[in-house]
Amino acid sequence: MKFPGQRKSKHYFPVKTRDPLLAQLTQQPQPFSTWISGIDQTLVDIEAKVEDELLQRYGLPKGNSTLIDDASAHQLYHELKSRELVSDEFAGGTIGNTIHNYSILADDRSVLFGVMSKNIEVGSYAYRYLCNTSSKVDLNYLQPVEGPIGRCFTLISDGGERTFAISKGSMDKLSPEFIDKEVIQGSSALVLTAYLMRASDGDQIGEAALTAIRYAQEAEVPVVLTLGTRFLIAEDPKWWQEFIRQHVTVLAMNEDEGEALTGFADPLLASEAALEWCDMVLTTAGASGLYTAGYTNDAEKRETAHTLLPGAIPEFNRYEFSRPKLKKDCDKPIKVYAHISPYMGGPEKIHNTNGAGDGALSALLHDLAANTFHKTNVPGSSKHKRDGLCYSSFSQICKYANRVAYEVLAQHSPRLSRGLPEREDSLEEAYWER
Repeated sequence: MKFPGQRKSKHYFPVKTRDPLLAQLTQQPQPFSTWISGIDQTLVDIEAKVEDELLQRYGLPKGNSTLIDDASAHQLYHELKSRELVSDEFAGGTIGNTIHNYSILADDRSVLFGVMSKNIEVGSYAYRYLCNTSSKVDLNYLQPVEGPIGRCFTLISDGGERTFAISKGSMDKLSPEFIDKEVIQGSSALVLTAYLMRASDGDQIGEAALTAIRYAQEAEVPVVLTLGTRFLIAEDPKWWQEFIRQHVTVLAMNEDEGEALTGFADPLLASEAALEWCDMVLTTAGASGLYTAGYTNDAEKRETAHTLLPGAIPEFNRYEFSRPKLKKDCDKPIKVYAHISPYMGGPEKIHNTNGAGDGALSALLHDLAANTFHKTNVPGSSKHKRDGLCYSSFSQICKYANRVAYEVLAQHSPRLSRGLPEREDSLEEAYWER
């Protein structure tokens, strides 16, 4: 596993250099491998620039999101391709994006649960999904189904307004029998999206998600939930609050979803409110940057060396150098917050806002998995005398998540094609010489 953030190699592990000759004579322990698991609605994102006449002809309200049947989706796709209107096609899905990016960043394994077309033709939706997914993502546990996976058409009008047409296909057909208990319970984390819980009658992906959550909780594997859309949460925020309280360890959301869930428009106050139901929160806030919030033990808190920030909670980042912990593991838990503004002020040109939050979450998951990896491979490290949920501090996780989100914003696809650079141009050469 590559370790998260901009760390020089000598800081990765607190181990001493061994004599290479002696190393040949002694048996070296094999590193313990770790992974994260995720459940997703497997779908392909198809982006095209269209005129209003096409939207009217297919009965798609401009600016809205509409469900369409398989026949309409096939007809729409055929027309867009024949008229050469399609600008981009790439694998999508909130969790698919997240664990793909995790595997790119960590250069390590992740496992995806979902469905996949049994018969795959070259150029089909399923083919494109597989082509655009990292080889480090283990797809061996996908459930084979008849028919297509999901398709999400993003239709862009002349004024830049986006209209969404979604064809579910078989993406919600995942059954609980295809959730592997051993894989879930061996994971560093189980990551889910709120979309899984709104499947139609007859579709079992919601039951499959609850089965995976039960397996994870039995083995004390952290459950990570990303909210996905404010409209889904706003339908019944009380239900989601109770769901998070019962099942979720780490919550990821943007400022709109946070307001729908908690009633607070301020992302900091929304993060504070969400800590009543879970142990850690990642909140992305667009041009304002992002926040992390969670708990640490009062005896282990570490004061920041950065400027104390004003806000709805005065000087809220005072203890941002602390490591996140589960609330139940704290003798005297205190709430800790951190914030960071967009990296380098944000990209000069934002190519795509879809997936920036997924990118930030993949960075947090990388840090969480790195903690498991390090604890198992270097159990005597002083790092683990006071066990934490993550490897790094709230502040460091903010920096890393922010950097990954920037990389996603600066490209068309929500999925990274390569990891972060080994050396940042924005850091002086003297940094690397230290």
